[in-house]
Amino acid sequence: MRTAPTILHLDMDAFFAAAEQAAKPSLRGKPVVVGGLGPRGVVATASYEARRFGVHSAMPMAQARRLAPNAAYLVPRFSLYRAVSEQVMELLGTLSPLVEPLSLDEAFVDLEAGGTADDSASARATGERLRSDIRAVTGLTGSVGLAGSKMIAKIASEQAKPDGLVLIEPGTERELLGPMSVRTLPGVGPATGEHLRRAGMTTVAELAEAGEDELVRLLGRAHGTSLFRMALGHDDRPVVAERDAKSVSVEDTFDVDLHDRVRVRMEVERLAERCVRRLRASGHSGRTIVLKVRRFDFSTLTRSETLRGPTDDPAVVREAAGRLLEAVDTTGGVRLLGVGVTGLTDYTQEDLFAQAAAEDHSDGGAAPEESEAAAGGQGGRQEGPGQDHGASAPELPAERRWAAGHDVRHALYGAGWVQGSGVGRVTVRFEEPGSAPGRVRTFRIDDPDLEPSDPLPLVASRAPAQSSWPETRPKDGSPDEGAGVSGGEEMSSP
Repeated sequence: MRTAPTILHLDMDAFFAAAEQAAKPSLRGKPVVVGGLGPRGVVATASYEARRFGVHSAMPMAQARRLAPNAAYLVPRFSLYRAVSEQVMELLGTLSPLVEPLSLDEAFVDLEAGGTADDSASARATGERLRSDIRAVTGLTGSVGLAGSKMIAKIASEQAKPDGLVLIEPGTERELLGPMSVRTLPGVGPATGEHLRRAGMTTVAELAEAGEDELVRLLGRAHGTSLFRMALGHDDRPVVAERDAKSVSVEDTFDVDLHDRVRVRMEVERLAERCVRRLRASGHSGRTIVLKVRRFDFSTLTRSETLRGPTDDPAVVREAAGRLLEAVDTTGGVRLLGVGVTGLTDYTQEDLFAQAAAEDHSDGGAAPEESEAAAGGQGGRQEGPGQDHGASAPELPAERRWAAGHDVRHALYGAGWVQGSGVGRVTVRFEEPGSAPGRVRTFRIDDPDLEPSDPLPLVASRAPAQSSWPETRPKDGSPDEGAGVSGGEEMSSP
C-alpha cells in the first residue's frame, strides 16, 4: 500500500449519452438513452437526466421506455466514442508512462511513475488539471478518484460522480469501507453477495470482523483470502500499461427468433466478417474460432475449432464458423449469435489451402464483399437483424440506413442527425455541436440529397492541444519514453 494517493482512476461521466448530448444541442439537459433499440435491446448508457426516472445501464430497453417514455433513444456511434476516448487517453499519457485502460471511458494512472505527484497536494492539483484539460479538449466531464491503491481509487471516482474529484488519504481505507455494502468490493456479485447475506454479512466491516478463516470456509481459499484483504483495505495490484487482448468477438441479438437455417448461416458469415475486421484493426490474428448460439429457451451453446496456425483471413474464419454451426441444433429458433477469435498473436501464418479454396471460389463466382454498414458495431452491442449481409444477400431496405441518432448531411441544409424514420420518411434535426438547437425537417428515405455522414468533432478543431502539465522526466534523468501512451480499443471479451 502506498503512503501517498498517487494512483488515479478516471471514469468519464455517462460517456456515450454525454457524447450524444455534446453533439446534439437540442438534447442537452434532457434525458438521453443509448443502446439497442429493438424489442430485445439493452441500455448501454443513460444520461443523468434519464437516471432520475430509474433508467440504468444493462436494463432492457423496453423497460427503459416505460420508465422514461419522453427520453431520446439513440443507437450507439462507436466511431465517435473511440475518437473521444483516444483524446482522453492521450491526455492521460502525458501524466505517466503507466496508463491502464479498462474500457473506452475508464483508466488507471500511476502518477508516481510519471513524476506528476508524490503527495496529497500534488495529486489533487494533478487531478483537477486533468479534469480541466478533458473538458477543454473533448467538451465532456470526467470524475477522478485518487488513493493509494486501485481498489480505493475506483471507489473514490464513483463517489466523485458526476464531474467531481475525491481523494482518499492512505490509512483511512478501513474506516471508509466499513459501512459500505459488501457489493462495493471487486468480485462480489449478486450471487456472492446473497451467500454472504445469508451468513449475516452485509457490510465490509462485518467481513473484516468475521475473519479470514470464516471467509475461506464460506468462499474457498483464493476468494476468501482475497476478500478478507480487500475488506481491510489492502490492494497491492500495480497499474499495468499493457493489457494484451485475449480475444476479439462480435455478437448480435435479434428482435425475432431466427428459424430459417439459411438465414442463420448468413448471419454467422456476416458476424465472421465483422469479427475479422475488428481482428485486423487490432493488429492481431488468431488460431481458435468460437461460435456462440443462444437458443429460443435461453440455453447458450459454445463451439470452437483450433486451426493449424493463426489467421486473419475472412474466408478461413467464415468457413470455420460455418462448420461449427453444422454441429448446433437451431430448429427451435435462435435469439443470439456470436463469432469470436481467440489465441491471438501479432502475426499471421497463411493457410495455403484456404487461399486456394478462396481462389477457386472467386473463379466460379463473386465472393461476398465486406460491407461497412455495421463496422461500427461492437461485440455485445445489440443491433437489429438483417444488417451487413454483403453482396450475396438481397439489398437492404433503404430505411435501414437511418438509425436514430446517426449523422447525415443534406446538400442544402448541411449537417444533422436522424431523429427517426419509418413509413418511407426520415426526420432529421439540422444542428452541430457548436450551434444552437436546430430545426427539424422530414424527407423521403430515398432523397438523393441526403447521405450518411461521419460524426463531427465535439469541440471545434484548433491547434494541437497543449497540455497544462509541466514536462516531466524519470528520476534518473533519462528521456521519458513512455510519454504519450494511449489506451486501447475496448474489446468485447478482454
